[in-house]
Amino acid sequence: MSVLRNRGCALARARLSANLCLNSTVAGTLRHKSSTKLGKEAGEGDFAVCQERIFSGIQPTGIPHIGNYAGAISNWVRLQKKFSGNILLSIVDLHSITLPQDRDQLWQNILDMTACLLACGIEPEKTILFQQSLVPLHSELAWILGCLCSVPRLQRLPQWKEKKSSVKEPSVGLLTYPILQAADILLYKSTLVPVGEDQTQHIELTRDLARAFNRLHGTVFPECKMLSGEVPKIRSLRNPTSKMSKSEANSKSRIDLLDSPEVILEKCRKAVTDFTSEISYDPEGRPGVSNLIEIHMAMADLTEDEIVEESFLLAEDTGMYKMRLAGIIAESLAPVRERVIAYRKDPDFLTDVLKEGAAKASLIAEETMEDVRRLVGFR
Repeated sequence: MSVLRNRGCALARARLSANLCLNSTVAGTLRHKSSTKLGKEAGEGDFAVCQERIFSGIQPTGIPHIGNYAGAISNWVRLQKKFSGNILLSIVDLHSITLPQDRDQLWQNILDMTACLLACGIEPEKTILFQQSLVPLHSELAWILGCLCSVPRLQRLPQWKEKKSSVKEPSVGLLTYPILQAADILLYKSTLVPVGEDQTQHIELTRDLARAFNRLHGTVFPECKMLSGEVPKIRSLRNPTSKMSKSEANSKSRIDLLDSPEVILEKCRKAVTDFTSEISYDPEGRPGVSNLIEIHMAMADLTEDEIVEESFLLAEDTGMYKMRLAGIIAESLAPVRERVIAYRKDPDFLTDVLKEGAAKASLIAEETMEDVRRLVGFR
């Protein structure tokens, strides 16, 4: 539990700083009016000029799977080293209620996601980690931006077309959540958003809403850009043409961070492959085996050629490779799993992490909203 004690000391220092109303160094990091040019003529083109800042969010779906871990979470850990103090990571619980949730399970999912993010390497001293609903200004800005967006624009988004077919009576929240997503980004004047290609149109909507506000009221918001990079594309173990997802009913389709070595072995053994025994990397022709190689690449930091050559030298068939891969995954996840279990034993600590992060996020958000309210005419 030493990791918790270390985190506790860090939080205590953060509380002391907050109680002192932030010294000039922290205030210079979190509150930076001088770094944003305001006014009708400010900025380049239709956008304000702001310092680089990253925002990203993740829904509280409980324990992440290795697709989340190898993709988004590992990327955030890398980014916090470069953007320390200027990266915000939100557990976006408001987004999660676009579909019905059990309240007790939702709260547990929020705590579990927090525990997993910390266990994977997110450091509250470098990344502002917070719970979205603890900063009500997200909703206030979403309403203002919603008044600049037409219903047909939202109805053309592919996610709306996909999700409305899965529920009998889709909610207003399901239609308008991209506006809340835009508010999440713009509230912190974020310039970089690490998301996948499936979110391209949502980022375009965010830019359009920022441009519309700036033109109508005055230049406040910067242009946000997608931050893309080479991240593993981990697929379902049962349907390797689809991405690994918590929404898939079959639990054998994914490997969760808390899965035991025995469970990991069973899931790897049941992974869909094909009738060819040797190991080769061919995502189009052999998606199942190629997906296992992608997982191997993410867990062991190897290239596909290195993995294929290693398997050839070991004279492995697909069954033997699955068993070896299960051991590699279990070994790689073991320290993460141990830390998650430790964090879950202290829900009060996890709650404090989220509250401390929300306090830091609110400082930035309130400054943005002061400008927004004034320019809209609320002040």
